Amino acid sequence: MKKIFIVGVLFALPIVAYLFFSSGKNNFARLPVVTPKVQHISGLESLTGEKVALEDNITILAFFGSDLQEIKGNTFNLDQEILDKYYEFEDFQFVILLPEESREKAAEFAKEFSAISHSEEWKFLFASPNEIQEVFNSLGSSYRLDENNFSPYVFIIDKDAALRGRKDDEDYGTLYGYDSRSVAELNNKMNDDVKVILAEYRLELRKYNEGQTEEE
Repeated sequence: MKKIFIVGVLFALPIVAYLFFSSGKNNFARLPVVTPKVQHISGLESLTGEKVALEDNITILAFFGSDLQEIKGNTFNLDQEILDKYYEFEDFQFVILLPEESREKAAEFAKEFSAISHSEEWKFLFASPNEIQEVFNSLGSSYRLDENNFSPYVFIIDKDAALRGRKDDEDYGTLYGYDSRSVAELNNKMNDDVKVILAEYRLELRKYNEGQTEEE
């Protein structure tokens, strides 16, 4: 009888665990909103002339300043650890906000990286220092831009233009952005969080499609 009981427990436990998690409301799989509304960027001019907006897109937003040669490592880290894995997802974009005087440098920068990265997927936007500061301030983070309008931290913005991050991170408490200088942080924290927000939207889309099918 004892053996039968043990076998029964071992057989039943995975099933019970599966039913427990599958019946949940998926609260554990949502990336927290840390700032409800980030300033829109749709009025800013892009390198290619295309219109770029935060709304209706999942955006990785970077502020890489005027000295692009100094941030090659940051950009390469982001490209390899994040963009390379997710650039094919619909509505996913990588936006780099730069000062107006960096326009020519940005084109050269993207061309230089094209052989080793998905630089064609980068969306460069240009603005005055004041406009860049306003967008950065709207994130509500504890970080600061330097004199070149640069920050090593990059941010996840959802389709409602809300900043997503962590409210109970084991290292930082509230995590507003991810340090592009750190491969470990990008590969562990940011990669995990991008997976979560993409899964979140896929779930919403699936529920919407199922609802449409039922109506038909």
